[in-house]
Amino acid sequence: MLLCLFFPAIARWAEKKHRLAAKLGPVVLCYAFGIALGNLPGLSLDRAASLHVSEAAVPLAIPLLLFSTELKAWLALARSLLLCFALACLAAVLAACAVGLLFRAQTDEWWKVAGMLVGVYVGGTANMSAIGLALGAKQETFVLLNAADVVAGGAYLLFLVSVGQRVALTVLPRFTGPTEAEAPSTASAPVAARSTVLAVALAVLLVGLCVSLSFALFGRLEPPLVLLGITSLGIAASLSPRVRGLGGSYEAGEYALLSFCVAVGSLADVRLLGGNSPTLMVFVFVVMAASILLHAALAALFRLDADTTLITSTATIFGPAFIGPVAAALKNRRLVAPGLTMGLMGIALGTYLGLATAWLLQRL
Repeated sequence: MLLCLFFPAIARWAEKKHRLAAKLGPVVLCYAFGIALGNLPGLSLDRAASLHVSEAAVPLAIPLLLFSTELKAWLALARSLLLCFALACLAAVLAACAVGLLFRAQTDEWWKVAGMLVGVYVGGTANMSAIGLALGAKQETFVLLNAADVVAGGAYLLFLVSVGQRVALTVLPRFTGPTEAEAPSTASAPVAARSTVLAVALAVLLVGLCVSLSFALFGRLEPPLVLLGITSLGIAASLSPRVRGLGGSYEAGEYALLSFCVAVGSLADVRLLGGNSPTLMVFVFVVMAASILLHAALAALFRLDADTTLITSTATIFGPAFIGPVAAALKNRRLVAPGLTMGLMGIALGTYLGLATAWLLQRL
């Protein structure tokens, strides 16, 4: 746990001192360091501690990232973002249907697997679990799909935070409008510790309110409700000039996300796939790759820009939790708020689209 908390500081120091570290960026360094820890022979990590860090870092980071949001600038992007999100959902459904039909002779649960993968690649793991329960899928099927998704998703995330933008720009237009590097920023000015502490305290308060609301309404923690509440309150708080003026809020949110990258990287244990049937693993890899490539092709057809396409892909493939690291890698903080919103939309739609896909395939 201490490595999750302190390695981001080392990564930031290395970024300033070493050319290779600066080229890779702190997000890649933290994620790669976490993966190395999680798969180092003879090293036994406390996976529960890593899980706790990953679960706590994202809710804290979301409001900190949103406090500096300019809502008017975000709304100006709504049309292209919604179109790109719809194309991502369509790509996931088409890819799962096509690959499912190819694998129908390999497993009797092919149509269930296709539906579950639509759920996870539009929404998230919770959607995949809900679809599996609704369709009566075997428990071992869910476990294997989840393990394969962790490995495939880890590889894609490394691509997104390293060379993803450069590759996307070979076929997609460049994002128009100010990005993080071009927008006015106070990062170069001395950041008052008091402002940062106030921003973190406000973020903790908002998270506490949403967690309390979840327990009050459902008697348990409901992550989608908590994330929706945190995002909504963070956006609402950003309407206040005093909140937007809190120095260091975005930087504090980025640090929390770097801790998340170390923690989630350490959970990506490739040994989970050992000894299992390769059929479902290949099923997952092909569906994920096909949905990503089809989404990119559709985005190119509609002349959508590279950053919008990549952040939408992140929202659907990974969900809200990974928007921050990818937006940081893109150096485009304008896409944080809409990316979080699309991730939550995916969670809301994932179960419906997954079940509809499974039932359609069952009748073919």
